Amino acid sequence: MIKHIVMWKLVDSYEGKSKSEIAETIRDNIEALKDVIPQLKEVEVGINFNSTDAAFDICLYSVFDSREDLEIYQNHPQHLKVAEFIAKVRTQRVVCDYEYGGNN
Repeated sequence: MIKHIVMWKLVDSYEGKSKSEIAETIRDNIEALKDVIPQLKEVEVGINFNSTDAAFDICLYSVFDSREDLEIYQNHPQHLKVAEFIAKVRTQRVVCDYEYGGNN
């Protein structure tokens, strides 16, 4: 099992949308991928409420059966469309991909 975790810091505004509106758009768009990319087994998007400088604005937690399934997801046209929008509204991104077998 593969866990894919990504966090982003967002711009304060973009095309008239506030940071919170941007985060909601990202959440809705990512969660909608569950219906179109069968390799995406679990997805959860959290919008941060912590106001410290160390905090990121939004976090993605997703699960895949294999590295190959993660790669299919990452290259899927619908995911690429969402990623293109996120690239326009983020200032920072961190990611962690790891294998989890339940005993790790």
